[in-house]
Amino acid sequence: MLFDEALEATGESSAHSLPRARRRLDAMAPGSVLRLSSDDPAARADVVHLCAEEGHELVGHIARADGAHYFIRKC
Repeated sequence: MLFDEALEATGESSAHSLPRARRRLDAMAPGSVLRLSSDDPAARADVVHLCAEEGHELVGHIARADGAHYFIRKC
């Protein structure tokens, strides 16, 4: 999946990575896609919540052995 910016959050809890993702998304142009990489099991629910709260779109999710990539389109 194509993305414009990446945020590596492997080894971090969602409580630490989501504020960083929020700040990164705030600085991005509408329509841009952020790839968030995380190994926190709570990340999927937290990313869905972030998107609903901020009005962004979760456009993809790729599960990996070492975690997952979440693709968030800024709206």
